[in-house]
Amino acid sequence: MDALSDVAVFVQVINSGSFTATADKLGLSKSVVSKYVSRLEDRLGARLLNRTTRRLSLTEVGRAFFERSARGLLEIEEAEAEVSRLQGAPRGELRISSPMSFGILHIAPKLPAFQALYPELTVDMVLDDRKVDLLDEGVDLAIRIGDLPDSTLVARRLGLCRHVVCGAPDYFTRHGIPKVPEDLARHAALVFRYHDSPNEWHFVAPDGSDRSVTLAYRLRMNNSLALREAALQGAGITLTPTFVVGADIRAGRLQAVLTDYMAREVSIHAVYPQRKHLSPKIRAFVEFMTEQIQDPPHWEP
Repeated sequence: MDALSDVAVFVQVINSGSFTATADKLGLSKSVVSKYVSRLEDRLGARLLNRTTRRLSLTEVGRAFFERSARGLLEIEEAEAEVSRLQGAPRGELRISSPMSFGILHIAPKLPAFQALYPELTVDMVLDDRKVDLLDEGVDLAIRIGDLPDSTLVARRLGLCRHVVCGAPDYFTRHGIPKVPEDLARHAALVFRYHDSPNEWHFVAPDGSDRSVTLAYRLRMNNSLALREAALQGAGITLTPTFVVGADIRAGRLQAVLTDYMAREVSIHAVYPQRKHLSPKIRAFVEFMTEQIQDPPHWEP
């Protein structure tokens, strides 16, 4: 059992990025964590980690050993999860990664109700617009919005993400309302940095033809909530998801324009590693969020 413990601590060191973070997570001292890793290296007769005062890095043999060990520990976790599923309610820690705006608006407010259903389950959610590597970073489930690349991950569709062009009513009073996409070129654009082509907005016209316009942006940011705030203050117009501005449009704080032209539509997915037996905690969260989002989504204006 010491051998398995040594491997588990080593994998946790790599996932956490340091001996100190691993010690905090496992409730051990830093010296004990170091002892586990040193004992493992002695048994294998190979150095797995390069240690400096500032960082850790895997040796070539260490990386190969980590990848095999992480998969092996995942198999053990799946075996335990299967027992848990048969015994009853989800339990343990659920690690979630979500885009920042969607997580703040539509996941975080639902977590208290979710945890009330499963009191033995803790949730660790990271809000980040970058696409995390689930296995490398120890994430159980990630929310992805947009087209999904081919991968070994399992994807479960949660709902639709529709985009809309909008701005504050007083902005349109001052600058006029665009009637066709080409009119956007004379407006102040507030653009989202992480779109594939932030300065080029694409539409489908009522007759089915594709239309696009290239804009000279007034403001470009990497967060939809920040762009929403700029739009509310009358700084310009933005192409943004309805899950960000749906409530503002219903309340009249923002005005949707070019509604006859279909803007960007993508799907919201929950993605998680391929597993023969899906963890009860992942299954519970996916089913819960599917019910919360609904079809069509509740945030549509």
